[in-house]
This record gives sequence, structure tokens and C-alpha cells, in this order.
Amino acid sequence: MALTGIAASYFYFNVGRNQLSNNLPNWCNKTLDSLPGNCHAAEFSLTGKKRVLITREPEQIKAVLTTRFASFGHGPQWHKLWRPFLGDGIFATDGKQWHDSRSMIRPMFVKERLRNLSIFDHCTAKLLSKLPGSGETIDIKDLLYRWSLDAATDFLLGENVNSLDNPLHEVADAMTVAQRVQMFIFVLNPIAPLIPKASYLKAIRCIEAFIEPAIARTLSLTEGELDELSKSDMDYTFLHSIARISNDPKVIRDEIMSVLLAARDTTAATTSWAMYELSRYPDAWAKLRREVIAALGVDGRPSYETLKDLKCVRNVLNETLRIHPVVPLNMRQALDTTRIPGAPGEPDVVLLKGDTVTINTSGLHVRQDLYPPVSEKFADPAIFSPDRWNHWTPRPWTYLPFSGGPRICVGQNFALTEMAYCLVRLAQRFERIEYRGDWDSQMIRVRAGATWFDQDQDRRKPVALLLFTDVEDNG
Repeated sequence: MALTGIAASYFYFNVGRNQLSNNLPNWCNKTLDSLPGNCHAAEFSLTGKKRVLITREPEQIKAVLTTRFASFGHGPQWHKLWRPFLGDGIFATDGKQWHDSRSMIRPMFVKERLRNLSIFDHCTAKLLSKLPGSGETIDIKDLLYRWSLDAATDFLLGENVNSLDNPLHEVADAMTVAQRVQMFIFVLNPIAPLIPKASYLKAIRCIEAFIEPAIARTLSLTEGELDELSKSDMDYTFLHSIARISNDPKVIRDEIMSVLLAARDTTAATTSWAMYELSRYPDAWAKLRREVIAALGVDGRPSYETLKDLKCVRNVLNETLRIHPVVPLNMRQALDTTRIPGAPGEPDVVLLKGDTVTINTSGLHVRQDLYPPVSEKFADPAIFSPDRWNHWTPRPWTYLPFSGGPRICVGQNFALTEMAYCLVRLAQRFERIEYRGDWDSQMIRVRAGATWFDQDQDRRKPVALLLFTDVEDNG
């Protein structure tokens, strides 16, 4: 299983090159595919005794995320690299700090709070107003990222950046810049000090300038005023919820930055990919639309319960997350010397403190041997087929769109509800969607369980030039 003697310079050169071309998950898959035998894990022994294990083996992933949970975390280097952006928030910490963060933010993601869909309704209505008339073409990806940011800031702070009305909003631009530079700092961590950070730090200050006045206003409220707000579904925000637990502005800032990062990307990327796939498979769009119209008509507003009952909508989201997981690679570091299962028939793998495990979620989700044989009832796992979810359930630890174990995404129901709401409203409005990009230049080809992307293709942001046909236009 080991690839020994890999020079650190060679490894990080390939990591950086593939990150730059938005091809890093595919490079990991191709590396595993290139090894002899049916290999689903590989160890890179880098100079300086640093080891990296890349795995798409379910039992190894299970061990890292749950059975050996206490032995793995993000580690001190992760915390250091992410601290300017996320501070000591939930995605940057381990141990008690992480546990306290999760306990702090969980109350706003319980089912009772998610039943209020007014934020989704307002932002999705604004999104629909920005879509063109029948027969016109638009890049839906750009609108969906702005829609997601508006909804996220509304949920978090009670006020949104209104980027749908202002495409050049500085906070929206700052989020993009901060995330782009942060990923290079992370994947190229040995040379992180050499990466220019002026634009990164400026972007973080811009985001802080938007959220900090809201934090100050909330901290000026009395305990009684916060308690009274907690009784309201309409006025109570994520910020209010945290302020009832902590009055430290830095603690609040760090958690808001963390959730903002996750809330914006998860919904925008997945909904973009869903629209992209549905434009390629018009029968899937037609089936989804029939279900929506049967349940709600063309103008009925879905409730939380209705969204849960829309099977086709749920299938589309599940299938999109299977083929296009939001976090295609997930990193964990051994916090002490430990062991995880080896490949089937092989001895356990001993990991030393400081070793890194890269969970290759995108590769895991398309492993042919983890699926039933291809038949009339079960499509090739490499292609988009929402109907497979009608009669198939993934085996444990083979489908992890929101990770797993104690650190499973606390906001997954929020994200799924928001995405479902958007798909429903789009289906009510448009009878047909059609991809209008250049298929050849897009170069998205599913082959042997891997997805190829050209250098202009952002792995998380599909180009989605779509033509929309209104319900009223039957011609």
C-alpha cells in the first residue's frame, strides 16, 4: 500500500499544480488508480518523515471519523493556517474547543427552527426575479452563489448583504478572495509563509467590517431581550442564539465566520451542480417538476414537511451530492500514535502522531465495486441517475456528503432544506431548462469512476449557462 521515498517537493508541486487547475480530487483518484491491484489507499512517505495516507476505503474512513475519533483531529497546524479566517471556530479546532463550539451552534439547527422557511422564501423570490424571460440564457452559478450568501447572512445576522441586487458587493467578492487564498495556504502549508497574503487579509477585514456592527448591536441587548427574541421564529437569528451563550465578541465572530463559510458554499455549489445535471437529463427535470406541480401547483409555497415528502427532489439532491460532494477531500491528522484497519486482507496501518489521513470522498462515492451490478434497474454509478435512490440504499460509510461520526455536519438539514426549497421554486417557474455552454470546452467527462475538469473549470463551481423556458411558454 505504501509509496515510499516520495520527495516532499514532488508531492507538494503536484498538489499545488492540481489545486491551481481545480483538479486535486481527480489527481488523488488517478494516483490510486495507477497503483497495481485493486488499490483504494496509498501512503506517501515524504522527506522529513512526514506521511500522508490517501484513502477511499470505507473501514479506514470509519475508523478515522468514529471508532478512533479521539485519535484524530484537524491538528495544531490546521488551526494555525485557518486561524486568521476562522479564528477558534468550529472548523478550526479540536477537543474541548470544538465540542464547546458545536454545543453553541447546534440549537439553531434543530428541526423546530428549520420549520420557518421565510428566509428561504424571501431570498429565492429575489433569485427568481433575477432570472431571464423564457428563451434567454444566463449563468445560473453566479446567481446561486449570491442567493446563497444572501440567505446565509440573513439567517446568521438578520440582515443580508443583498448581493443579488448588487453583483459587485464587496462582501461577496471578499468571501471569494479569502476562500481562494485560504485553500492555497492550506494545501501548500510547508510554503505558506511565502504565499502573498495582502488580498487575503484585506478580504477578511472586509467581512469583519460587515458582521462586527451586528455583533455589537446584539451584545447591547439585555438577557431579557434576548430571551424574548428566542420566542420568535421570525426575528430570532443565529447571532442572537450564540449571544445567549457567550458575550465574547471574538467567540461570536469566529463561529459566524465558520458557519458563513460552510453555509454559502454547500448550498451554492450543490444547487449549481444539480441544475447542471438536470439540464443534461431533461427527463429527470420533467419528473421532478411533475412531482412539485402535483404537490403544490405553480405558486404554492412548500412547508418543511412538504419538502421532506418530495421524493424526486430528495433523490436529485442525494444523487448530486454523490457525484459532486461539496468536500471532495477531507483531512485529519493523527493526534497520537494509533492504528486503523488495513485494506481487506492486510494488517492494520500504524499511524504516528502528526501523520495525515486524506479522506477521498469523491473517489469513495464512485467506486464501482461498492455498488450493485449495472442493470436495467441500476444505472452505471458514474452517471447521474436520481431514480437509483428509489430502490437502493448505500452501504454504511460509502456515502458521506456531510462527513460522518461526531463531526458530521451540524447544518446538513439546513442545507438540504434550502436547496430543496430552491429547486421546488425553480420547477414551479420553469417548464424546461437547457444547457447552453460548450460541451467540448467544458470537458466534463465521467470515465472509470473519475471526473475530469479543464483548467477553467472550478471543481466546486460548475459552469451552468442555462436557457429557461417559462411555464407560460409552451411553444
